[in-house]
Amino acid sequence: MRITVTGASGFCGAAVAQAAAATGAEVVCLGRRPGPVGEHRYWDATMARPDLSGVDAVIHLAAAVGDPTPRQEAWFRAVNVDGTRRLLAAAQGRPVVWVSSASVYDPRRGTDWVTEEHPIGGHHNPYGRTKAAGERLALAAGAVVLRPRAVYGPGDPHLLPRLAQLVRGGVAWLPGADVSLSLTHVDNLADACVAALDWPPGAYNIADATPYRRDAALQQVFPITRVVHLPAAPVRMAARLVEAAARPLPITPRLTRYAVDQLTRPFVLDLSRAMAQGYRPERTLADFRAGGR
Repeated sequence: MRITVTGASGFCGAAVAQAAAATGAEVVCLGRRPGPVGEHRYWDATMARPDLSGVDAVIHLAAAVGDPTPRQEAWFRAVNVDGTRRLLAAAQGRPVVWVSSASVYDPRRGTDWVTEEHPIGGHHNPYGRTKAAGERLALAAGAVVLRPRAVYGPGDPHLLPRLAQLVRGGVAWLPGADVSLSLTHVDNLADACVAALDWPPGAYNIADATPYRRDAALQQVFPITRVVHLPAAPVRMAARLVEAAARPLPITPRLTRYAVDQLTRPFVLDLSRAMAQGYRPERTLADFRAGGR
């Protein structure tokens, strides 16, 4: 089987390309840079349709990610929405696994137990809005859509570096009380991506088998001796003010409402739908240490 992995030079894409190759599949890495294995075909998601000749199935991870400002929305839409449209047009009936994000879910609704029917919307930034728009196209085309939350692991360029900024001198300064959170080891996501090529079309939550308590998870990863809880409401208000001040500037502020929500709201994904297809996440936070494995 020949599997195309888009975005294979990135953090998640590289793990998926390696997982696909481990099954014996021939891997074709699509993107601006080569992936860790297999053939490389150049593709700029903002410019043209990808070359999928000779390919049997597609796993799409190429995306604009992060916590951008509204000024960056056009770029995120060009990649996450228009790029998706180009990919689906080129796929022409091939199985497609489209990697979305739990950030599509509305954070204003109760998120202590989130099924795939949870409302979509209420996004604080272009990332959530454009991922939601892109996955609508993928679902309409009959793709399998995976919604992981807070992917971490070796080489993580997003989540763990941001969390590290909260730790100073062994003290973690965290907004709000301790909460339960779903996290996703990158290997668990990679295994799900490959397995999902055989799943029925639709949306599936993906995460580690059990949620974590926020404070304990941070203490497990970073050398923390004490946790200080800051009042959540003033921190959220400060984030709103910082975002407003940064709006005219071409920079992403370090404090945003999206980041505050990620830490202060309980967010646990229901994995029943994926587990009914045989999904069994084996990796946990215990398999990883910041700066190590």
